[in-house]
Amino acid sequence: MTVNADDYLAVVTETIGRVSASQREAVCRAADLIADALRADGVVHAFGTGHSEALAMEIAGRAGGLVPTNRIALRDLVLLGGAPADILGPLLERDPSVAHRLYELAPVHPSDVFVVASNSGVNGAIVEFAGLVKERGHGLVAITSAAHSARMTSRHPSGRKLADFADVVLDNGAPYGDATLPLPGGGAVGAISSITAALLAQQITVEVVARLLAAGEQPPVYLSANIAGGDEHNKALEDRYAGRIRRGS
Repeated sequence: MTVNADDYLAVVTETIGRVSASQREAVCRAADLIADALRADGVVHAFGTGHSEALAMEIAGRAGGLVPTNRIALRDLVLLGGAPADILGPLLERDPSVAHRLYELAPVHPSDVFVVASNSGVNGAIVEFAGLVKERGHGLVAITSAAHSARMTSRHPSGRKLADFADVVLDNGAPYGDATLPLPGGGAVGAISSITAALLAQQITVEVVARLLAAGEQPPVYLSANIAGGDEHNKALEDRYAGRIRRGS
């Protein structure tokens, strides 16, 4: 295989097709879990570290997405919890202890559901957070790479991984190491997990909305803030969840 944009597109296209087909049932089960939570006045909390934070941004606060959504991020420790900014760094996601503080800082209600993303599924903060979510009785959807996670040893003291705690596991189809095009001298280029995770996030959102529509309910969906009437529409919906969803951090 050569290394160029066309080859990367071919890999992306093939992977998208494979993930869409293989994860169809899991997407529907995740949508059932989330739709049930929304009907119970729940909110969807999305959490990911590193590049998996993009998954949380895909779910929470995006045009065409669900309004009752909240993004959790490691920087909440600083912005909301008063921790010094110098704690933020690439190794923080390996610290299990931060999971408890993140959960405490989030405006969580018993009926809420969680979507947690991690390509490897093994870092301490992610695994501890997933365990805490289930310990507190919430539904949990995990988005991870089955291929990558299977080849990794957990960095959590329990030896467990993100997928071990989830009610529904979605495989993003990324290979071990995430990058897709091998280089002649070793390594690879062209990461794919962010693309397929975004696809899965949007498929879940669409399926949740489909379930609400089928039940005769009006889905609480964002309009773009950059179209006429968008701000007014969005504020009216956000007011229903005052104090439970955060935007801007």
